[in-house]
Amino acid sequence: MSEHHDGPQSHSGPAHSGMDDARLDYYARLTQALEDLLVAKGVCTRREVQQEMDRMDARTPAGGARVVARAWSDAGFKARLLADPMTALKELGFSLPDTTPRLAVVENTHRVHHLVVCTLCSCYPRMLLGRPPDWYKSLAYRSRAVTDPRGVMREFGLELSEGVEVRVLDSTADLRYLVLPHRPAGTQGMTEAQLAKLVTRDSMIGVTEPLHSEPARAG
Repeated sequence: MSEHHDGPQSHSGPAHSGMDDARLDYYARLTQALEDLLVAKGVCTRREVQQEMDRMDARTPAGGARVVARAWSDAGFKARLLADPMTALKELGFSLPDTTPRLAVVENTHRVHHLVVCTLCSCYPRMLLGRPPDWYKSLAYRSRAVTDPRGVMREFGLELSEGVEVRVLDSTADLRYLVLPHRPAGTQGMTEAQLAKLVTRDSMIGVTEPLHSEPARAG
């Protein structure tokens, strides 16, 4: 087993127990100041800012789950997705602007498991997964995912054997990663819609594996 780390960003830094509220407040003020400046300069309107925020909020992990389910069901699509993700996504109707950061899709197998982190901030494939969870943005995850990836996955309930190589991928502003989880056994007869229900956001980040059966309906 080996721990392999990809990405140009620094992995140094102490572990932290959680988010720094003062730091968050600083960035909230900075974001508001930037918005005020853009509006004052006529670059955009507050309505346009709100519309873009609404579009971002409308994105959910269901988009990524649909991509994974298609890759599990269609070997040709899977090959295209791994080779040229942006083009393959257009086959499913994803309209991606030219300014979209480059996306790499990495496949988990019985021998290799990928874990995604952004060590500097919270770079994340929002177009497929929606907003990143708070734990993904936390200093604790951003440092420990690099120094102790197996320990992090263990806290999410995933225990990998020593024979599985763990590769930690460092997401950046220019390059985002989507994990293609290993398809669960015993799902050969499932439809794409059924398979998509097995794919969780966390499995597409790499901290967990997909579900092995459809989640029970409430009520």
